[in-house]
Amino acid sequence: PNLIGQALVRTKRDFKIGAILQSAETPTMKIVLEGLKQAVDELRASGVEVVIRELRGLDEELLLESIEELVLQGAQGLAISPNNTPELRQCIDQLDQQNIPVVTFNSDLPAINRLCYVGQDNIAAGRTVAGLLGLLLGHEPATVLVITGSTTVHQSYNERVFGFCNELSLQFPNLTQLAVQNCEDRVDLAEQIVLDTLERVPELSGIYIASTGYEGVCRALTHTGMQRKIRVIAHDFAAHNLVMARRQVLDFVLGQDAQSQGALPIRYLREFLLDGKRPEP
Repeated sequence: PNLIGQALVRTKRDFKIGAILQSAETPTMKIVLEGLKQAVDELRASGVEVVIRELRGLDEELLLESIEELVLQGAQGLAISPNNTPELRQCIDQLDQQNIPVVTFNSDLPAINRLCYVGQDNIAAGRTVAGLLGLLLGHEPATVLVITGSTTVHQSYNERVFGFCNELSLQFPNLTQLAVQNCEDRVDLAEQIVLDTLERVPELSGIYIASTGYEGVCRALTHTGMQRKIRVIAHDFAAHNLVMARRQVLDFVLGQDAQSQGALPIRYLREFLLDGKRPEP
């Protein structure tokens, strides 16, 4: 057989891939979108059509509708930033049975038949934050607040908080952790949580913001004059966080290579659909 000819035929085959971004309005997902669009431009010449759906917030019903719409339009593979819900897990398993591969990105789902996950090891990230905060606060007794968001649907937040709490309790028994607060990914609610906590616990020494909402945390500390007095760690190399780090309102910011989270899922799906090549673990 003419292997070169077969390769040329394969490379000329057209594919349609769907990509669904949730919380598209957030700074991190805007960076993810940049990476996705870069990959779209790179692959357009090879016959890959990518249909992008940008969803505001975390809306399971709208997400499932978008998946159905893309499949009906002929998408042969899907890249999804998922919710952690039984309905979505069932949907992805059904897509696998229909031979429609799915790559999850930014957040993952447990026990599903997806091609791969592209994103941060969130448990390890939470443990890293605990270690950094423990070093910042030293060996004296201190009180720490954890703020997260959308824990019922966003697996990555749950994993970060789990890793943080587990590592903090094991390695830093001198640190007292307050009850985890949920800001629902809202800047205003994150700000109010910090203000209310400072009224109740004026000795607060550290804050870990595991989700979006970091703008509200920084605003509350700045308005109360507690910046640089309370040690704060956040995620994502968003422009706001880099400015706050330079001003020492944030002590550390953990990145997660958000651009690659947008670019790699499309590339992996193309390689799998074209050559059957699976991403390396």
